[in-house]
Amino acid sequence: MMMTLIRREILDNLMTFRFAAAVFIMLLLVVANTAVLIQDYERRLAGHNTAVKMHQRQLHEKKTYSAGMEKLLVDRPPNPLSILNAGFDKRLGNEVLASHGYVPSLWDANMHGSDNPFMDMFASMNIVFILEVVLSLLALIFAYDAFAGEYENGTLRLVLTHPIGRGYILFAKYIGAMLCLIVPLLISLLLAVILLMMSTSISLSTDDFLRIGGIIFASIAYLSVFYLIGLLISAATRRTSTALMLSMFVWGFLVLVYPNVILAMITRPDAWQAHTASTFNKIEQIWEEFDRERKHLLATDDFPGEDWGFELRGWGSRYAYLWGNPRSLLYTYESVMEFHGFGEKDEHKMPHAQNHFRFLGSEVISTADRTWLIRKPALENIYIQPANVKRTWLKLSPVGLYDATTQALAGTDLRGIRDFFDTARQYRQQVVDYLYDKEAFGSRQWFSSDKEAADWSGLSQFSFQRVNAITNAKRALPDVSLLLTINIALFILIFLIFVKSEV
Repeated sequence: MMMTLIRREILDNLMTFRFAAAVFIMLLLVVANTAVLIQDYERRLAGHNTAVKMHQRQLHEKKTYSAGMEKLLVDRPPNPLSILNAGFDKRLGNEVLASHGYVPSLWDANMHGSDNPFMDMFASMNIVFILEVVLSLLALIFAYDAFAGEYENGTLRLVLTHPIGRGYILFAKYIGAMLCLIVPLLISLLLAVILLMMSTSISLSTDDFLRIGGIIFASIAYLSVFYLIGLLISAATRRTSTALMLSMFVWGFLVLVYPNVILAMITRPDAWQAHTASTFNKIEQIWEEFDRERKHLLATDDFPGEDWGFELRGWGSRYAYLWGNPRSLLYTYESVMEFHGFGEKDEHKMPHAQNHFRFLGSEVISTADRTWLIRKPALENIYIQPANVKRTWLKLSPVGLYDATTQALAGTDLRGIRDFFDTARQYRQQVVDYLYDKEAFGSRQWFSSDKEAADWSGLSQFSFQRVNAITNAKRALPDVSLLLTINIALFILIFLIFVKSEV
């Protein structure tokens, strides 16, 4: 009997115009947009490869170690699964300086990429965004008359004259409609994956296919939530016109209104300015202490007052930092020695200059590490906590949960982007170790290339690998679990309403 009910529901849905429209709309939007997104990814990948080669060339053109530290940029490659959900992949910086003079972070990165806003406008609508909008609408359209329509035409009363439990009827309606809704979803995503595999610039690994499988599972769970919402409305209202109108209202609120209202209403708290001022003062004191030690060394050597062509410079100002520019707490050294070198009359100063920079190198690294211990929690409080508050409120809607789940699975969520900066900080430590191994700080090549140029051949090239699919799944697990919990809660609620309703 159960299979008969399911077959009936499947045939009823397959023979409707809305099923044909669902297949056509999904294929048209997903496949066409995938083609655009692949072109966008290829463009971004070409820009990344160009930037990597340019930064390597610029580094090897530097004849002194100190000048190289000003050009040692590392680049984040675009994520191929950003085609499914771009997340933060295109919104946050993708190149950062890995110098010994400061610890690189997410907030210090620059963005290299396209200058074509027209292309970016079309490439901003990723596949998950289409699924968020279209799938939810299709699910409600399939569900609004599931019970209300049968209440009105008397079909449900006729079915209940047979010895069939209401739970079986509810389950059959759910399974039949979901199988019909999954068909356009799977076909469109299958064609999208085929297009990805056909691209010569995209190489999908086994982990990528596992991630795609997770995204498909999350999409089905998201689709189920909206179908059950429609089913709940249909069971509660008993009139198709009322059910349709209420379903469209719920869809507009959950998909269009609520996410935008949350993003507009929740802003950074006013206390952040006082917090940044306090943090700025602490960091300023650390660098002032460093500068006093530097000046004391210069004042007590054999050539008092000689600054050896370097000076400490801050990026930005106190006001720039207070108004949200974290780069103003970064310090760097600017050299004029690379261009002038030591003349013969100054050659006797060379040992003293080397001693100065040997002291300076280790002190700069130590001070940068101390600064990072203060700067990191401050930036977390200023930027990450408000973002987490927004995302928590967004997760009150199935759209927010689905978006967060697919971002985590694709690796384009905030944690996925921060993995790159964790790797950049590890690479910075490799750079520091390389400089120590070469005894670069106390060498002539640190500040002058008149005798011999700096040797960059032994420095390993930066490489970033995304975390494995298991880690992505663990990050997505809380959100996908909430989606499944909502499904179970809605199903139980519909069952209770349907069982107690009179036909």
